[in-house]
Amino acid sequence: MNTFIEKEEAHAIIDRFGDARLLVVGDLIMDHFIWGKVKRISPEAPIPVVEVDSENLLLGGAANVAHNISSLGGKVAVSGVVGKDSDGRKLVRELKKRRVGTEGVIVEEGRPTTIKTRIIAHSQQVVRFDRERGGGIEETVTGAAYDYLEGAVDEVDVVVISDYAKGFLTRELVRKVIALANKRGKPVVVDPKVNHIGHYKGAAIMTPNNNEASQASGTEIVDEASLLKAGRSLLRSSGCGAVLITRGEHGMSLFEKGKKVCHIPTVAREVYDVSGAGDTVVANLALALAAGAGFRAAAALANYAAGIVVSKVGTAVVGADELRRVIDE
Repeated sequence: MNTFIEKEEAHAIIDRFGDARLLVVGDLIMDHFIWGKVKRISPEAPIPVVEVDSENLLLGGAANVAHNISSLGGKVAVSGVVGKDSDGRKLVRELKKRRVGTEGVIVEEGRPTTIKTRIIAHSQQVVRFDRERGGGIEETVTGAAYDYLEGAVDEVDVVVISDYAKGFLTRELVRKVIALANKRGKPVVVDPKVNHIGHYKGAAIMTPNNNEASQASGTEIVDEASLLKAGRSLLRSSGCGAVLITRGEHGMSLFEKGKKVCHIPTVAREVYDVSGAGDTVVANLALALAAGAGFRAAAALANYAAGIVVSKVGTAVVGADELRRVIDE
């Protein structure tokens, strides 16, 4: 193991996942994957021609965070917006299949359900295209969401904000959710967007990646000195209790008020696809906190989960037994 969590403690936390209750608030996305092979270059343009073998739809964004929590055994509900279309109905159906509560999913007419399509050949992403409409969520939608959240926060241990800047998480809604959770003693875990950094004041912890932390702090992270400067600056400016910077092959760095920075080395053996890795981190971090872990132990568990998911192609999740096996190894 490592110095941040012992094997016995890790197993004890995972054993408590089944008692944890979480609420995920954020942007609901469908991830569409088209799988195939490249055997030639197009005569029309210097681009590969992908011969399609198969395709599938998976949960993305806040829906993937909820799926990750459910796959680890946690009890979870989600709140977000979908379009009044077949894709929105599919998304809700897929959530229900995975035992995710969908009472907080609101349908907005005139808005398409957000879909990200990735074309993958020989385990490599060739291109991605998105179908969406950002911004402009109707006031009736945010009002209905808050009405649901007022009651739902009472029923959970931790609230997760999964921000993909698709329009659902307005500044006002985020501020209200954090205030509501804090008033009731429920920690808020945030997967942030750079242009919304000012929204998250009062959250317990947020999880920017290396690029997001660089942009939000105004300090490009290129070495340990710049990492420390960026992390401490972000901790001060964000108004969050802690900041966990995910750094790819360099692992994670946890900044807490009044404590030394904690660098957690990566455990990933091979990296095939980082799609959804941020969702896995925030889901495992939040679930571990809901199960009674402190920030360092929760971050260490999230680091193990991230190491598993990046070794898989496509938006993937981690199961509790899989997490236990990696910890034992």
